[in-house]
Amino acid sequence: MCAYVRLSGAAAFAALALLLLYAVHRWRNPRCSGRLPPGSMGLPLVGETLHFFSPDDDDSFDVPRFVRHRLARYGPIFKTSLVGHPVVVSADEELNHMVFQQEGQLFQSWYPDSFVEILGRDNVGEQQGAMFKYLKNMVLRYFGPESLRESTMLRDVEGAVTSSLCTWSTLPAVELKEAVSTMVFDLSANKLLGLEPSRSKVLRKSFFDFVRGLISFPLYLPGTAYYSCMKGRQSAMEVLQEALEERRRSVQYPGGAGGDDRARRRHGDFLDYVIQEITREEPLVTDKMALDLMFVLLFASFHTTSLALTLAVKLLADHPHVLEELTVEHETILNDRKPGRESDGITWMEYKSMTFTSQVINETVRLANIAPGIFRKALKDIQFKGYTIPAGWGVMVCPPAVHLNPDIYPDPLTFNPSRFKDKPEINRGSRHFMAFGGGLRFCVGADFSKLQMSIFLHFLVTRYRWKNLGGGKIVRTPGLEFPGGYHIQISQRN
Repeated sequence: MCAYVRLSGAAAFAALALLLLYAVHRWRNPRCSGRLPPGSMGLPLVGETLHFFSPDDDDSFDVPRFVRHRLARYGPIFKTSLVGHPVVVSADEELNHMVFQQEGQLFQSWYPDSFVEILGRDNVGEQQGAMFKYLKNMVLRYFGPESLRESTMLRDVEGAVTSSLCTWSTLPAVELKEAVSTMVFDLSANKLLGLEPSRSKVLRKSFFDFVRGLISFPLYLPGTAYYSCMKGRQSAMEVLQEALEERRRSVQYPGGAGGDDRARRRHGDFLDYVIQEITREEPLVTDKMALDLMFVLLFASFHTTSLALTLAVKLLADHPHVLEELTVEHETILNDRKPGRESDGITWMEYKSMTFTSQVINETVRLANIAPGIFRKALKDIQFKGYTIPAGWGVMVCPPAVHLNPDIYPDPLTFNPSRFKDKPEINRGSRHFMAFGGGLRFCVGADFSKLQMSIFLHFLVTRYRWKNLGGGKIVRTPGLEFPGGYHIQISQRN
């Protein structure tokens, strides 16, 4: 009897071992009607997620190590698995272009579940087709180039910049990333929600907590970066919900839900548009969609712009000849003003004349590669260059691999704004420039971000000088970070 039990136990163990081996084999060799790209699926369930999130300690703008090593081994198209999802990573400019141009036909916007949880199930990135276009146009009505030109936005940005720089110049030291983040966030919170700096302080803290764990391994346990991120999101959403309800109660519509448009817009912020949409007789936008939209807009405007601006200041300090050329452009703007206008604010025409400034911004975001990956999902089996991308698989377009390709950008790790001279087409994205995305989902906040950066650089180089005090080292995790901050001292020019 004992021998029988031992034999049965051994047989069960062997069967379990064979089952596990089969499961591992199936994981490493996914079914496909054609030929999958080369690559490794990593460990079952975990995939290669740990490698993807492993920090790259080199102080370099180079392609993140995870992608760099696999490009060298497998070529510009390879397969992997990230947070439980099979993904094809693309550094191929033709495939990237097809992904952006064929949205709704061959691909659709998609992000791993953990990332969707961070940004919200109803965020604009999850919307498809007509609903996405509706939300996009809603945002462009406020942050698009025409609105920026006709509204008070230019003056508001100028006021935020001049006030911040003046304050910083009285301090012995400034940690620029945090200082710029605060400036940009307070401005964005005011234009989106009508919040004054004193009221946006709590919301700002929630977003700082959120961003610290944004690109991290999705382990929801106390003490982890991801846990901190989700708690930050929860706190931020509570403040946004409160602001939405407060505005809904405060706005009185003379004609009911479809009432007087002037009453709706009296605050002059984006929340006016939100209230207008969610109080229609048959609203297309739900409260949850509106809240997730405002959350994403706050995150994008404050996180990406502050990183890019901090890096721009560092790069200018490291390249005096570029700083000199930039300063000449902005001093020329001041010198060309008519007598009596020397101290006036920047006009829209002056802003649009900042051609070298635009080149500096483009070169900064090319090197920054703040978005290490742009995700889509294949809607059907797709054949490309002998490979098959199976339906349902994720596709990660890798902007750094394009922006740092020496065949496209000679000496790609060098800061050289003049490489963008006479290239106006990149302002709306192209095969070789996707710092603001591409195709239908080109970043709706790109113009607002460029406006803020341009105005900041104008006043920085014409009114102030600065010197480095410490920090400035960058790492990729895989997003761009300044782990030790960037400390400078700012002083007024004579």
